[in-house]
Amino acid sequence: MEQNKKPLDINTVILAVNLAFVLFIMILNGLYIRYGAFSVKVVTSLAFAIMGGVNLLYLILTKHDSFKFPAVMVAGLFLAMLGDVILEIHFIAGAVLFALGHVLFLVSYCFLRKFNFVDFLCGAFIAFLAVLFITLAPIFDFSDDIAMEIVCIVYAIVISMMVGKAICNFAADCSWLTFIIMIGSLLFFFSDLMLLLNVFSSIQKYVGSLCLATYYPAECLLAFSVYLAKRDAELRMQN
Repeated sequence: MEQNKKPLDINTVILAVNLAFVLFIMILNGLYIRYGAFSVKVVTSLAFAIMGGVNLLYLILTKHDSFKFPAVMVAGLFLAMLGDVILEIHFIAGAVLFALGHVLFLVSYCFLRKFNFVDFLCGAFIAFLAVLFITLAPIFDFSDDIAMEIVCIVYAIVISMMVGKAICNFAADCSWLTFIIMIGSLLFFFSDLMLLLNVFSSIQKYVGSLCLATYYPAECLLAFSVYLAKRDAELRMQN
């Protein structure tokens, strides 16, 4: 007598796909840290953007109730992917793409919870510390390139506002979705700090690996948050 086989639940399948993407990205990240091949970097960056796209498709197929947060998040992931690749060719162009990606991340966070004055204060405080560090820390050397220093300062302000909003969202609404977004945002901030130190400071040899070791996990967490959006909405409906 044959037993009836239960069909695989799409949630389980997509979760397994996410885990496979993360494993693939981490393996490629390790190879890139060791060998530094540009082609590996391109594939690794493309992978986290596709991971976000797959999760958005999952939400579409399961008829998720709102696509504002996930759609803008995925757009931010694709800009980050482009910025990651272009950064190797032209630093300022890559930084601009990354900054635009952070703006989209910030906007996506605002769809989870409206931006308010506390969010602004938190982001402004982080930005204040970041700008002080960039302008006053003696380890930085921009070689009198004022334009490059301004680009770094503006970028620091943008990512600080994004991180501040992520922290405030979690503080106001402790959920797995806001927690994953906060950790991803903090790792992104730390990674960019390591990148800044790697490019413009006298301690490059200590921070290059730290940059990559935190950057791709950050992107994976943000891409995974798109998947979590549906689960978060279902839990809210139950409560």
